[in-house]
Amino acid sequence: MTNLTAVTAFLLRGFSAVPELQLLSTATFLLIYLATVLGNVTIVAAVTHDARLHTPMYFFLKHLSLVDICSVSTTLPRALVATMLGSREISLCACASQLFAFVCLGSMECFLITSMAFDRCLAIYKPLVYTAIMSPQICVSLVAVAWGSGLLFSAFHTANTFSLPFCGPNVIEHFFCDIPPLMRLACANADAHEAVGSTASGCIIMSCFALTVLSYVRIVATVFQIHSTAGRWKAFSTCSSHLATVLLFYGTGSSAYMQPAASYSPMQGRVAAVFYSVLTPTLNPLIYSLRNKDMKGALKKLYLQVRF
Repeated sequence: MTNLTAVTAFLLRGFSAVPELQLLSTATFLLIYLATVLGNVTIVAAVTHDARLHTPMYFFLKHLSLVDICSVSTTLPRALVATMLGSREISLCACASQLFAFVCLGSMECFLITSMAFDRCLAIYKPLVYTAIMSPQICVSLVAVAWGSGLLFSAFHTANTFSLPFCGPNVIEHFFCDIPPLMRLACANADAHEAVGSTASGCIIMSCFALTVLSYVRIVATVFQIHSTAGRWKAFSTCSSHLATVLLFYGTGSSAYMQPAASYSPMQGRVAAVFYSVLTPTLNPLIYSLRNKDMKGALKKLYLQVRF
């Protein structure tokens, strides 16, 4: 009979399975991490200090930036330090904690993006009652629901993944602890756990996506009822940045968690993870600042305050 020993620690493969590329990838991701944190901290500071941005849309944007900072800080710093020091070991508890934090923050981003779609829909479809409906209390409640839902969703996935036995091999083909590569390391049949996890993820992702799509269907229908071209463009421009974020988020993240673990490819998994866990938080500040006059003004004002 084969002697099975429970795994107490894992080894993260890192950014690349090719040793020669580790130094280059480490330097690249360090620069991306610094740019991500700086960009999102700037968005938070601009929204906080500019009274003109104290509106529901920017309230959600500030929390989205905070989530992006925490999300990218959950994965990249540890991977960067491990690569530079040559120690890729991560304990079972640390791996479970990293997975819990990452899934929690990722699901929170999903809920926040849905809340932002609802906000834009109300602003365009019901402008006369928008301020009354989207009160500060409602905005705080929606963020609280995002936090609570994220914690519950993450607790479920962490328990579902780590209730599987791990007895070797212990090399995670990734640069952080993620569900698909961990499922592949289980020394028991993970089909039931995979099916339950995929069903739960599918319900949450598709529900949020459906609500977002319905919001944009109403937005488009309302915009087409506006007679002037200038009015249509002004209405659509208020949600174009959010629409870009929606496409970026669902286009990169959903595919990674709705495919069977049996079809998981380590290389594809790392590439997909770079898009949904690194590039999305990096690009969000650019998306919301490049085509937004109010944000540009707030950033310019913030720059002048810091400089002088």
